[in-house]
Amino acid sequence: MLLLRLNRPEARNALDGEMVAALEGYLEQAGTDPEVQGVILTGTGRAFCAGADLARFEAAEDPRRFRWESHRLSRMVQLLEEIEKPVVVAVNGLATGLGLALMLAADLRVASREARFAFREGRIGLLPSHGGIARLVRYVGLGRARDLLLGGEELDAEGARLVGLVTEVVEPESLLDAARARLERALLRAPLSYGLVKRLLSAVDGMDLGSGLLMEMLGQSSLVASEDHREGLAAFREGREPRFRGR
Repeated sequence: MLLLRLNRPEARNALDGEMVAALEGYLEQAGTDPEVQGVILTGTGRAFCAGADLARFEAAEDPRRFRWESHRLSRMVQLLEEIEKPVVVAVNGLATGLGLALMLAADLRVASREARFAFREGRIGLLPSHGGIARLVRYVGLGRARDLLLGGEELDAEGARLVGLVTEVVEPESLLDAARARLERALLRAPLSYGLVKRLLSAVDGMDLGSGLLMEMLGQSSLVASEDHREGLAAFREGREPRFRGR
């Protein structure tokens, strides 16, 4: 397990250029390192992540450079979806802006009862980006997304659970234990199967039914010949836990 902590508590873990580069590097490593079975992402201090450093917006004189940096941030967030391993976000406090985008791109989201979720971009003349609108609509539906983004609403942890933003709400002292438990349950699945299901869940969202069925068939055809599939069948017949090797 790779535990990543956003560690800039004096700025409520707002991501500056150095943090973005570091997080991007760790996520790319997690995607290819066979020693990393899964990732937990959390924050240090009283916030999970208050978004991107505002200095980035204040220095946005060249639209081309701003678009390039925005593309990079979106790509970093998307890595959470593209890593074919379990990714759990443990929301320890305030999540807003880029922090919400990171959370929405994770597989599973566990929140402390002290967590808060704020949709504040309109107050500084901007809009949620890096998936902050597109993924939000996926999770909560268009009507609820309108309430949150156009109504200026903020949610506490239980409210976020009720609308589907987070998977589970726990006491602050149990947050990391709950995130690890979620990760361990995810790791009971065969790695190749988990990775393909994760990628297909993202891909089929915008597909018609026929295309989605085709993608499922192609994925299944690659798994049916895997060692993990044979091991899973053998373990089922023998009444034991499978020992998957990711091949």
